[in-house]
Amino acid sequence: MKINGKNLTRQQLAGMFDHTNLHADASAADMKKLCDEARENSFAMVAVNSVQTELCKSFLAGTKVHVGAAISFPLGQTAMAVKVFETEHAIKDGADEIDYVVNLTEVKNGNWEYIREEMERIVSVCRKAGVISKVIFENCYLTDDEKVQLARIASEVKPDFIKTSTGFSTGGATAEDVRLMKETVGADVSVKAAGGIRSWDACRTMLEAGATRIGTSSSLKILKEFEEADQ
Repeated sequence: MKINGKNLTRQQLAGMFDHTNLHADASAADMKKLCDEARENSFAMVAVNSVQTELCKSFLAGTKVHVGAAISFPLGQTAMAVKVFETEHAIKDGADEIDYVVNLTEVKNGNWEYIREEMERIVSVCRKAGVISKVIFENCYLTDDEKVQLARIASEVKPDFIKTSTGFSTGGATAEDVRLMKETVGADVSVKAAGGIRSWDACRTMLEAGATRIGTSSSLKILKEFEEADQ
């Protein structure tokens, strides 16, 4: 299967998935199932609420699968110091990656200094710990100008990824947003598409638009459809 002119194997595709269960009622058994699936398929990461970090780390001990903690999820409406503390706590519990939601109120206020400081502080904590950082925009609430301004800040602060959506709001990833984000942020920061990606066709569209990570709870379904399409 060719994507953007390059061959894509099942193994490579699996390595792009952040296998996700962020539901408030997810049980320990649900977390074990998520981790077992991630281990068996060599997914990049399991994406979980930060309180589940330590449990998932224990389930994935001895594997290369990362544990990703969602910070201030899904609204982003906690104080900067609280986000920093939650980030530090998740890393202490074993998080290999951090996905935090920006303060959308301050975006709407045009308070870009606040947004920059929040990003700098969280990315700095991650960088010092050797942990991957991702900034969730929640694009369904944003104008294109706001998306561009956030991506410009990210191009200077340099988190590892900027991310389209939480998947818990009024809209998810779109190819147009992925392209806009990638064109603005440049080569040094990658783009993660998340929210509503439940088929290989949708996944392929995001990859072709420039995403290199896919956040989805439909990883197994997408892999199956990929294999069928590649026959």
